[in-house]
Amino acid sequence: MMKKTLFAGIAALGMLSATASAALAEWKPSGPIKLIIAFKAGGGADTQGRLIAEHIEKTRGWKVIPENVTGKGGVNALSALKDQPADGTAIGILVTESLGYNMAAAKKSGLKPSDFTPLATTAGFQMGLVAKTDKGWKSIDDVVAAAKTGQKIRFGAMSPRLADLAYLLGKAKGIEFNTVMVRGGKGVMNGLNAGDIDIGFGAGIQNKAVAAGDMINLASGMSTRLKISPDAPTLRELGVGFDADGYFVTVAPAGLPDEARAALTGAIEEAVTKEGSKAAGMMKKAFGGATVIKGAELDKLIQEGFDSAGVLMKASQ
Repeated sequence: MMKKTLFAGIAALGMLSATASAALAEWKPSGPIKLIIAFKAGGGADTQGRLIAEHIEKTRGWKVIPENVTGKGGVNALSALKDQPADGTAIGILVTESLGYNMAAAKKSGLKPSDFTPLATTAGFQMGLVAKTDKGWKSIDDVVAAAKTGQKIRFGAMSPRLADLAYLLGKAKGIEFNTVMVRGGKGVMNGLNAGDIDIGFGAGIQNKAVAAGDMINLASGMSTRLKISPDAPTLRELGVGFDADGYFVTVAPAGLPDEARAALTGAIEEAVTKEGSKAAGMMKKAFGGATVIKGAELDKLIQEGFDSAGVLMKASQ
């Protein structure tokens, strides 16, 4: 009798699983999907979003309409997304820093991670502390030595969070950087090439120049060492108790039904990982391949990023 009951239970579970899978397979949006892109049109991040949209339209038949909403480090995009219907017809692509440091800093916005449903990350940053090789610097110690002889070191940072990390690195090494705020990775590269800044953070945009020998990663801004410069120490190894880990991430408004979350996440994951897709090709070329984090792991990552933001702000005061 016990065996019969056990077998019946297993059969029931199998039927439930099949039913759930069928429901997920059948889900589709009730109308066009608005894709809010938190980056200016024409840039690499914007291109990523549009290639994902193109792949989803091609493989799923869902209409996806990209819309650029820029400003305040992604907070404007999040504000626009929050009030959209939570039915799968509105999603956004931004960076985890927008949901962490930038959201925490924008207290007047009233935004919090629970206002959104995370879907999936698409790629991670290869955040490095970069300088031109003609500076003659081989390590952070060389930069510190130059600063202690009286040279003003101009440090390019793309965001307040990175500016805080620059301050903490200087504090750990007993020097003070002259922080220069720039617009994105291109701003850092342009500043380095023009001689307007001496070092700066690059989120992978520097890889081609590093490979060519024109630039050098003096340190990794991540919690791990850089793929292209494995000998460069991490910020934590240099005495900074924080890092600049980050990812491109897709989210939807809070309250998204589970079947819609699963279907959208699956479509995005396929777009950035399927061999032969344009989006996957871009992920490989620009970021060394896709990095997909989803589900409970992504929920935790985003909440921890938000919670740790206040600690970083306090430490850099």
